[in-house]
Amino acid sequence: MNTPMTHDDIPDMAALRLRIDALDARLIALLAERSALIDRAAEIKARDGLPARIDSRVEEVAALARSRAAEAGFSPDLAERLWRLMMEHFIAQEDAQLGGKNGGNQDRR
Repeated sequence: MNTPMTHDDIPDMAALRLRIDALDARLIALLAERSALIDRAAEIKARDGLPARIDSRVEEVAALARSRAAEAGFSPDLAERLWRLMMEHFIAQEDAQLGGKNGGNQDRR
């Protein structure tokens, strides 16, 4: 497990809020990048005849979120809940791009 982060260099709430806002901007940029990757995944899945939802991959990503969170000293339960919410959104995004016909629960790779 990583050493907990300390932020003793932050002198007051105004500085803390600025740091949080900057971090939130980075998170949004990363989510936008993930969304673009999902768009590409939908193109590849359409070409290869794969469904939007591949249950084994959903479970693999959720397990990775839990283990990475634990390593970082973050709540594995919260990480899994956030990732599952995010994955459901992105699966719906893929499904919409696939015309809603390949979403299913078929477990193909």
